Amino acid sequence: MVVFAGQGDPRRSLSLLWRSDAPPPTRGGPGPKPRLSVDAIVAAAVALADEEGMAALSMRAVGDRLGRTAMALYTYVPGKSELLDLMYDAVHAELPTAYPESGPDDWRAPLTAWAGEVLEFYVRHPWVLQVSQARPVLGPHEYAGLDTLVALLRATGLPAGVVRRLVGTLFPLVRGSAQAVADARLAAAATGSSDEEWWAERSAALLELVPDFAERFPAVSRLEAEGPVEPRPGAVPEGVDAVPYPEREARETFRVGLGVLLDGIEAARAGRP
Repeated sequence: MVVFAGQGDPRRSLSLLWRSDAPPPTRGGPGPKPRLSVDAIVAAAVALADEEGMAALSMRAVGDRLGRTAMALYTYVPGKSELLDLMYDAVHAELPTAYPESGPDDWRAPLTAWAGEVLEFYVRHPWVLQVSQARPVLGPHEYAGLDTLVALLRATGLPAGVVRRLVGTLFPLVRGSAQAVADARLAAAATGSSDEEWWAERSAALLELVPDFAERFPAVSRLEAEGPVEPRPGAVPEGVDAVPYPEREARETFRVGLGVLLDGIEAARAGRP
């Protein structure tokens, strides 16, 4: 499911994102109740999406978490579209915005660190991956993350036009890798079968039904014949034990792909084709 941000009223949405308006007054009622606020509503919505996914998100479900009706939330947030924008921007506050200053020859380490941080951010909040980047939220934390990446890329000394395109290359690389990690974690629970079971059943059926597979797909067959590539140490976060192979594979693919991309940046800096 792909969700497009920025579907609410532009002025109201941006006003909420940048907190340019004073918060509405709290309505009185019988008995003391915890004060509602935009931040409290957004925090409850993020917790809901983290635990149950985007499909569970609704004004009613968020209201239930806060012990309020959906109607009570509309005093603070006009609707689900605006709430999604606020959630998306709020979680981006987790991303670091400061890395050690890098010069013309030490830009690679900060960029590698940035990519790793953003990957783990997406893995913590997989619902964020369903929010399309075709239309940005235009919130302060989203801009802070973009500003950080632009600054890291400008340290390479590459022209502004190339930096702009690299921004559009790095984010999809990290998001795609995070999606692979998230999918690897969800597959077994969602389907009821382990990856080992899935591959064993289908591999046997494929070999039986397509006996000339190696002749029809020689490049793939030769690559598989060379054997699996085990991720090197450090390919998965420290402290994570017994990480299933699909996730390890996704993380190693991310590491290798990022490394080749950074090699390309180095070649571009040196003026090599």
